[in-house]
Amino acid sequence: MNERTAAQHPVEQAPPAEIRRLSYPDLPQVIAIERRVFPTPWSLAMFVLELSKQSGICLAATVARDADGAAGSAVEHHLVGYLICSRYDTVWHVMNVAVDSDYQRRGVASALLAELYERVGDNHARFTLEVRRSNDVAIHLYEREGFRAAGMRRRYYQDNGEDALVMWRTPATLEGSLGDVPNPGPV
Repeated sequence: MNERTAAQHPVEQAPPAEIRRLSYPDLPQVIAIERRVFPTPWSLAMFVLELSKQSGICLAATVARDADGAAGSAVEHHLVGYLICSRYDTVWHVMNVAVDSDYQRRGVASALLAELYERVGDNHARFTLEVRRSNDVAIHLYEREGFRAAGMRRRYYQDNGEDALVMWRTPATLEGSLGDVPNPGPV
């Protein structure tokens, strides 16, 4: 990220997010965030399907806040982001990462990804994802995380026909090459 981009997209310090396993009772909050941040949100059924997979990792980011704002009031944990990742053979596919608008650019997505890597627990793991070509903020986040663009899916997004960048995080991309990325193509 260059200085100009960093100035345009500052990362604010947020209250520390607690990362835990996403569960079915979280889904109403997940759906609300999904509808606020994506032009084509996932359906409830899509989240239920991903949560039911034994091989996936689904994470929730929560922050503590006073239930009513009064001193001495009970503290509740408010869901502010989530990550859905499925395993296909030897590759982890990051399917969905979302952070509620008020908490974006505060390190929540990075914390979710860090927890994903920790739970996978394999320094040689390979991760892939698709991201809108116009989503510069997400692309910069993924690049900071070691993902590299290695192809494109034309007209991937149904709402407007936008292309998706296919990005990979592998041992080679962490070293600056696409040497172990399957079938890299033009971006």
